[in-house]
Amino acid sequence: MKKRVLVPLIFGIAGVAVLVGLGRWQIERLAWKEGVLADIEARIAAEPVALPEAVAPGADRYLPVAATGRIGGRALRVLVSRKQVGPGYRLVSALETGGRRVLLDRGFVAVADAIPQPEGEVTVRGNLHWPDDRLSSTPENDVAGNMWFARDIAQMAAELGTEPLLIVARQVSPPEAGVTPLPVDTGHIPNDHLSYAITWFSLAAIWAAMTGAFIWRQRRAAKGAGT
Repeated sequence: MKKRVLVPLIFGIAGVAVLVGLGRWQIERLAWKEGVLADIEARIAAEPVALPEAVAPGADRYLPVAATGRIGGRALRVLVSRKQVGPGYRLVSALETGGRRVLLDRGFVAVADAIPQPEGEVTVRGNLHWPDDRLSSTPENDVAGNMWFARDIAQMAAELGTEPLLIVARQVSPPEAGVTPLPVDTGHIPNDHLSYAITWFSLAAIWAAMTGAFIWRQRRAAKGAGT
């Protein structure tokens, strides 16, 4: 009888230990990820600097910048959707500033709204970004029809004749009527470690309950056989 109980007990304890260990590892990963996100948020919100001459996608991602210039009249339309608003477009245009011509993500307009034509000089505060919009299911951009499904920096730069450098506007002064900036944030960065931890701890509890139920049935069956 002891052997019939001992084997599943050892197996059950080992399983619970492994599952709890995985849960604790996810908690550690959660703390690490929250630290990474906090660092990124602090970088995004830092005081802007002048647009650097040379940039590196890795080192300068999220770099806050300020630039003054004129927005080009042509706007590439990137299809997006906003909660409680519905479908619309991100407008990506050229920004001519200080002898340079770079890409500017101006912000959002609803599909039903007219695309405003920029006028005069503006000051843009925003962040450098190299967005990773394209998934395996993302359609190819319809360049001829001006319907974009991903912000492909190189392709957009070639289309508008700019440097392959994108500023995502956080504030445009004076503001563009009808355009809502969609600034860079950390909302697109996944952080599922808490849900993973809960899953592992829940499985550990289920494993423990199943082990206890199995041992109880074994003991009950042994007592029944003994009588």
